[in-house]
Amino acid sequence: MSARIINLAEARASRAKARMIRIDETSSQTDNDAALMQRFQFWTGASGRRYVHTIYTLLDCPALSAGNYMLVRRDEAGQRAIMEIGYLSATSPSLNLADVRQRGATLGANEVHIHLLAESPREALRIEFDLKCGNFDDMAAHASATQH
Repeated sequence: MSARIINLAEARASRAKARMIRIDETSSQTDNDAALMQRFQFWTGASGRRYVHTIYTLLDCPALSAGNYMLVRRDEAGQRAIMEIGYLSATSPSLNLADVRQRGATLGANEVHIHLLAESPREALRIEFDLKCGNFDDMAAHASATQH
C-alpha cells in the first residue's frame, strides 16, 4: 500500500487554472491534477464547516479501520444525492468494508465518500451529526424514504 500527500490548496488552485486554459493548451500535468481533484468532494455540515471526503466507487472502496462515510448515488448528469451518513465503528477494517458495501448496495449508492481527518471517535461522531443535520432537512423523512 502506498500513500500520497496532497496539498488541497495547490490542487484547488491548479483546478481553477485548468478551467481558464483553452482546451488546445492543456498538458498532461493539468489532466492529472484535474483527475486528482475529481477524487475529492467537500461536504458542508449544519455548522457551516466543510469536510473533505475522498471519493471511491462502491466496489473500489478500500478496507478502513475508522472514519466517517457517506453513501452517495451519482446519476448520469453528475448530480450527487446522499443516501446515508455514518461512522465506521468496527475495529476490523474488512468488517467496516463489508458493512459499507452491504448498506450501499441496499440503498442504491454507487459512491462512498470517506472523511478520515477526525482526531478521535468523539470528534468523528460530532462530524457525523453535523453532516446529517446540514444535509438532511428532516431526518425522519429521510429515514422513511430510504427504508425498503
